[in-house]
Order: sequence, then structure tokens, then C-alpha cells
Amino acid sequence: MSRICQLTGKKAQNGNNVSHSKRRTHRLFNVNLQKKKFYWPEQGCFIEMKVSAKAIRTINKKGINAALLDAAKKGLV
Repeated sequence: MSRICQLTGKKAQNGNNVSHSKRRTHRLFNVNLQKKKFYWPEQGCFIEMKVSAKAIRTINKKGINAALLDAAKKGLV
């Protein structure tokens, strides 16, 4: 599976390493992904997802059900 957050759709961005002499070489800025289990009380089960650190904070704030509904509206889940 690729490095994409299942809840927010975040993925790696590309950019440059810039040395002291200003020489630029390509690099990837990867997303801070974590494999995490969440309890979904509405369904009464655990689900395992690959989510970014920002998505974990969103789930803690809004709840798993609201976060999944928002992701479904965006077409990510």
C-alpha cells in the first residue's frame, strides 16, 4: 500500500534538499503515518487504519464516526 492517509488523503510531497552551496537535489517529504486501531462504538468493532498524526488528533477531537463521515463526503473512505 502507498503512503497515503486513509482519512485525510495526505500523501508525500516532493521538494529539494538545499546544501550550503545552494545545490539542489530532489527529495520526498513523507507523511507522518501511523498504523492505529480505533474502537468504533456505533458498529461495536475495532478498525485498523493507516492515518497521519493530524488525523489522529482530529479523531480525538471529533470522534471516529464524525471523522469517517467527513472522509466519506470527500470520497476518501
